[in-house]
Amino acid sequence: MVSASVPGGESSAGPGRFTALQIALIVALVLPWLNPFALRPAPAVVQSLLSVLGLACLLLLPLRRGGLATLAGVLAWAWLLSALLSSALGLLQYFGLSGAWSPWVNSTPAGEAFANLRQRNHFASLVNIGLMSLLWLASHRPPNTDSPEQVGRPALPLRWLGPLFAAVLLGAGNAASSSRTGLLQLCLALALWLLFWRSSTRTEVRKLLLAAALSYLGAACLLPLLAGLGFGETGILSRLQDTQLMCQSRLIMWRNVMHLIGLQPWFGWGWGELDYAHFITLYPGARFCDILDNAHNLPLHLAVELGLPAALLLCGAALLLIVRAKPWAEQHSTRQLAWGVLGVIALHSLLEYPLWYGPFQLAAGLSLLLLWLSRAAASNSADHLLAGPYSSSSGWRLRSALALGLVAGAAYAAIDYARVLQFYLPASARIRLFSEPSLSSAHRSWLFGHWIDFAQATSTPVDAGNATRMQELNEAILHLSPEPRVIERIIRSAALLQRFDVAWFYLQRYQAAFPAEYADWQKRDKQP
Repeated sequence: MVSASVPGGESSAGPGRFTALQIALIVALVLPWLNPFALRPAPAVVQSLLSVLGLACLLLLPLRRGGLATLAGVLAWAWLLSALLSSALGLLQYFGLSGAWSPWVNSTPAGEAFANLRQRNHFASLVNIGLMSLLWLASHRPPNTDSPEQVGRPALPLRWLGPLFAAVLLGAGNAASSSRTGLLQLCLALALWLLFWRSSTRTEVRKLLLAAALSYLGAACLLPLLAGLGFGETGILSRLQDTQLMCQSRLIMWRNVMHLIGLQPWFGWGWGELDYAHFITLYPGARFCDILDNAHNLPLHLAVELGLPAALLLCGAALLLIVRAKPWAEQHSTRQLAWGVLGVIALHSLLEYPLWYGPFQLAAGLSLLLLWLSRAAASNSADHLLAGPYSSSSGWRLRSALALGLVAGAAYAAIDYARVLQFYLPASARIRLFSEPSLSSAHRSWLFGHWIDFAQATSTPVDAGNATRMQELNEAILHLSPEPRVIERIIRSAALLQRFDVAWFYLQRYQAAFPAEYADWQKRDKQP
């Protein structure tokens, strides 16, 4: 196991031994990453609620002098355990063994791995966050106290076998994800720890990082063969060779997004309106052939939804803060951990949208907290805060009230979502408490009422009597999810109302956005 005592002038109150409360907190922070349940219509809700509960537990963590090292240790262990357990689950999935563990492990076909995170890039990002945590924990191990006859041996001592196994497992998990983003993040870790932070990195830590990299290379070559899938036909090697410009490629997506930015450059299309903007726009060239609810690039997403001025202001401010902080020249190990985690999430955010998910939001926020506390520690203001206002009786009452508020809010959201969820379940599967849900009462939902509107809009047959109401409702739902069944109802209601210009407007966009579904719909309509 990786114990911790803090070298290099940092607080010596490292996370070598944890209290029962700290262990419970680690478990609470691990749960959002391992949650196997994704309940539609909003699959990320359960994961987000668990993240809120993890934050509530964190507020109860007692931190006094030297509490920065304790907090960093709790976070590092939580991230590392999440990554190790997810890597094990990912390997089960890769070899086609996940079905036996259902529903606690998401089922996937052989050759595919994403643990319980439902996306390969999310899984790879967690693995690389775990690698950053492993390197931090390893850098805080006590100096070598082996007997004189053991000193000077070239191999890692036996006490490093645990960390070495963890590095190998993380490398294999990253390779199993087949994520190109994960490969870039591993390269980022190599650059940070072997080049920029080399002078402050112990030799053993560098060996662990190299072990993870070698494990990645070996697993990338061997896993497809061991799974009977054929070398180069699947996995990261296959994905690196795939250079075809398919309609779902990021390059086509980004071209479409930049076209949308050109149409609304100053104030954007509005927050959450990208999917609607993408649907109603007829592009001059190739079109991204799916619902587009995120630009898969944070600066581009800010620009298309908030406008270029707001995006330049926000991204420019973030870039200025990074340049002033000089993370590449960092020597403080806890700040290195924080910058490493933020680097993984930032790189992922240039290719997808991890910050739309609770565990990544929590990881980013806690990394920023580590940066602030570690900077304040240089002037002893952090210890003053932790030993004074934070740990005082009034501070405890305030933190307890905030934690209770978060738990109460999460409980309300869970009950509200459970009520809405019943509309998406067959009657036999509904919770008895909500066995006969009422649309009128469910519309009072503050958080998920739009999903009730969606259920009503997509399940009510359109006829001459309700055509006006159904057109209005489905046009509103189009901003939430512009999918074929919504579009078809808009066209049908417009035709019943003899609003043929409206029907033609949506007909053109339906054919452009979903050609296969449009063709099937045309065939169904022609049948007697």
